[in-house]
Amino acid sequence: MKLAAVQITSGPDIEQNLALAQARIREAAGKGASLVVLPEATSQAFASGRLDTQAQELDGPFATALHELAEELGVYVVAGMFRPSDSVERDGKVINRVFNTALITGPGVHKGYDKIHTYDAFDYKESDTVNPGKDLVTFRVGEVTVGVAICYDIRFPEQFKELARRGADVIVVPTSWADGPDKLPQWRLLSATRALDSTTYIACAGQSRPGGAAEGGKPSGPTGLGHSVIVAPNGERLVEAGYDDDIIYADIDPEVVATTRKSLPVLK
Repeated sequence: MKLAAVQITSGPDIEQNLALAQARIREAAGKGASLVVLPEATSQAFASGRLDTQAQELDGPFATALHELAEELGVYVVAGMFRPSDSVERDGKVINRVFNTALITGPGVHKGYDKIHTYDAFDYKESDTVNPGKDLVTFRVGEVTVGVAICYDIRFPEQFKELARRGADVIVVPTSWADGPDKLPQWRLLSATRALDSTTYIACAGQSRPGGAAEGGKPSGPTGLGHSVIVAPNGERLVEAGYDDDIIYADIDPEVVATTRKSLPVLK
């Protein structure tokens, strides 16, 4: 199975972001990808305004349009979006929280994975505006089982091990990984380590770095580091993007997963 990880820069407008996603999905499908993964926050970039004002359910215009395109092209798509959730009080204010969702859509499937581990770290508290999910999610693309995680989840190895125990050959990870000192080395280490922990392929599709390489290494907030990557079950980075918009590709082979698990039975 050929997988494409799409690295883009989304913005504040959901309709413009949808058009950008559709163009990149068509491009990836045209190059033979069966599974196209886009970043976290594809529907609306972080730090671009309130998330609840554009949050939509899975039967809303954003998800429906991507489903129709995926069915037209005969591909499967994973893309970050936000769904309405609940209302909580914080410091005397009522906040309408959302779910940080990875839409999973294509022929015969249309569902979502809600990010379990909210980014409550480094003086930021995502759970103030995002309601954590509870359930692990997998789906099938032909003979390949695909697990789903989102961004900060990658710091939690047990989630990846459990997805592998549930049969995942590849775990896709839409991200909007913040830049800053040491963040790129951490990103590279974590993505490779999760492949080794779970003996799966890890395919991470990230938001591009605003300002490109000239801004690399400086704090960016939650607006992207770039460096989307696809990692083999042995921890080898098969392909990695830079800071700017890009699409990277790799073949996902379940036989490689089976062979790796036979020689390195860490899941047992």
